[in-house]
Amino acid sequence: MSERALTHLDPLGRARMVDVTPKEPSHRRAIARGRVTMSTETTSLVARGAINKGDVLAVARVAGIQAAKRASDLIPLCHPLLVGAVLVNFRIEDTFIEVEVSVETVDRTGVEMEALTACTVACLTIYDMCKAVDRSMVIGEVALWEKTGGRSGSYRRTGDPFGDSSFSS
Repeated sequence: MSERALTHLDPLGRARMVDVTPKEPSHRRAIARGRVTMSTETTSLVARGAINKGDVLAVARVAGIQAAKRASDLIPLCHPLLVGAVLVNFRIEDTFIEVEVSVETVDRTGVEMEALTACTVACLTIYDMCKAVDRSMVIGEVALWEKTGGRSGSYRRTGDPFGDSSFSS
């Protein structure tokens, strides 16, 4: 394991918040994707706007946006950032809803945690809004797909853990 992978540990192995104050702010973006697998009946209800709790995707979109802005409140060593933009999109297929979140900022550290948090909370919201009709849903395959900016440069996931994603990044 490289020393770079242990940046949240001090020399004695204790957790610490990384000092980003010497870094220059730069434009940063991260994209995360996740999936809620469900019955075809449930995806049909969501697509038709027929879930009794309301517009599932509209609520999940707002939940994702809110979550991106609150990631540092949930993740102990995550820096609070001024989130500049959050986009939450959905793809509905027969047996799943895929969530894609893009987060951007101009800051001293990246927005990967904000994107992953937003994606996960959007998936949880879909589950919450649909659980009355389908308790067998599964939330999974949440992953970072892309990040740009910062000293470590760009990252783009190779291969598709979903095996069939059609979102274009």
